[in-house]
Amino acid sequence: MKRLLLPALIMLNACGTPQQQCINSGTRDLRVVDRLIAEAEGNLARGYAYETVTVYETEWVNCTPYPSEAVPNPAPRSCFERVPETSRRPVAIDLAAEQSKLAGLQAKRKSQLRAAAAVVAECKALHPE
Repeated sequence: MKRLLLPALIMLNACGTPQQQCINSGTRDLRVVDRLIAEAEGNLARGYAYETVTVYETEWVNCTPYPSEAVPNPAPRSCFERVPETSRRPVAIDLAAEQSKLAGLQAKRKSQLRAAAAVVAECKALHPE
């Protein structure tokens, strides 16, 4: 499964026209700031934040070896494997600090928006569709 994931991601990344790829790479920081703004606004609306916690549990899995010429019918085996369990839990936040963080992110977004407009114009000039 993991071997199939990397080629699929590479193929997805190659999708899009050269203009779209240029715009996407030039506006990546703006998208990150937008995501952080949405998260801060959600935290302020709820009054708390979420924390992602990963705990590793052990469970029995099938680890029977694959058939080979030497052992055409291997005996079934089970073994322990550590499996990640990820969950979100609410955590308290300082609402004043969160509001200050939001204001800083919104100011940063304004400056990045001006820079992104220049990048988009440059990408459209370099790669007309």
